[in-house]
Amino acid sequence: MAKETGRKLIAQNRRARHEYHLDETYEAGMVLTGTEVKSLREGRASLVDGFAHIHDGEVWLEGVHIPEYSQGTWTNHSARRSRKLLLHREQISRLIGKTREPGRTLVPLSLYFSDGRAKVEIALARGKREYDKRHAIAEREAKRDMERALRRRR
Repeated sequence: MAKETGRKLIAQNRRARHEYHLDETYEAGMVLTGTEVKSLREGRASLVDGFAHIHDGEVWLEGVHIPEYSQGTWTNHSARRSRKLLLHREQISRLIGKTREPGRTLVPLSLYFSDGRAKVEIALARGKREYDKRHAIAEREAKRDMERALRRRR
């Protein structure tokens, strides 16, 4: 069997970019069971309600939905269980300090396979206010309108 190379996207959290200001991003490995990996290889996962937190010096991913593997038996996993993230000690200590600041949280951005290993991209984020969200939408629509006008002129 040939070794898998490259990056294969499984799931993406588009709402996170709308709801939060993203400051720093980190790539983390995950501790998974066999049926979770098989379910991910089928391309089934949801990051919508996901978040990460630090407990006893370890980073845990909560609320990420990886459905049960259809061919699994009694060894199947529960869909929304807590999953440990694998980061370097320096990264965890930096995250501990930054998440203690008020209004900071860790949100998952994407779930993917990198060279055959399941990875999750998490971001240190600050929540956006309602007017920030409206401003971002207005900017995006203005940019779209400008591009349309330029295309029509040609």
